[in-house]
Amino acid sequence: MGDQSMIPLPRPSRTNQRRLTRGMQLVLTGIIVYGVVYAEPKAITNGTISLLITFVPAILERNYRIPLDPWLGLWITLAVFLHTMGSAGLYGQIDWWDHLTHAMSASLVAGVGYTFARGVDLHSDRIHLPRQFFFVYVLVVVLAFGVLWELFEFGLDIAADATGITMPLAQFGLDDTVRDLMFNSVGALLVAAFGQAHLSGVAEQILEDRFDVELGER
Repeated sequence: MGDQSMIPLPRPSRTNQRRLTRGMQLVLTGIIVYGVVYAEPKAITNGTISLLITFVPAILERNYRIPLDPWLGLWITLAVFLHTMGSAGLYGQIDWWDHLTHAMSASLVAGVGYTFARGVDLHSDRIHLPRQFFFVYVLVVVLAFGVLWELFEFGLDIAADATGITMPLAQFGLDDTVRDLMFNSVGALLVAAFGQAHLSGVAEQILEDRFDVELGER
């Protein structure tokens, strides 16, 4: 794929990651408080779910000894933060915000999918995944996840119509669904094209730190 000659993206230090994460968590807490004060269930739901997700990297590292690269931990936090900010009003005010969040979320799914597949490739002697396979694999994972997500939103719409309860997510017609899938593909393509250069060390580090595996070049 020619990605080995690419220079990996600079990674934030753990101190900077914590500072940025704490800042986003503070904003999310503010959204939850706003939802409670003004009786906005959507703000409460989205803010709470997103805030809990931002603690996942720290929980994985502390409880399961799975240290995540600071860049990947920040990536997870930023993806849910951007979505929650959109739900708080930016989706309606900024036309391209929805496209940004879908591309960002899709790139995160692609990054996690790539890291998982790379980990299997490194950890198993019986499974070897050619580097050319990862490009197609990342695209398929993200597109499949995108379809499942749209079906999930469709199911929430049906539940909202049946119960009269406002759901935290909703679809806005076929055009919106097609655009969502298109920008999902953009995020997937970015990771598929550049992921091997910028994520190749993440799976190796997780395996070495979690399982004390000595990895040879594969």
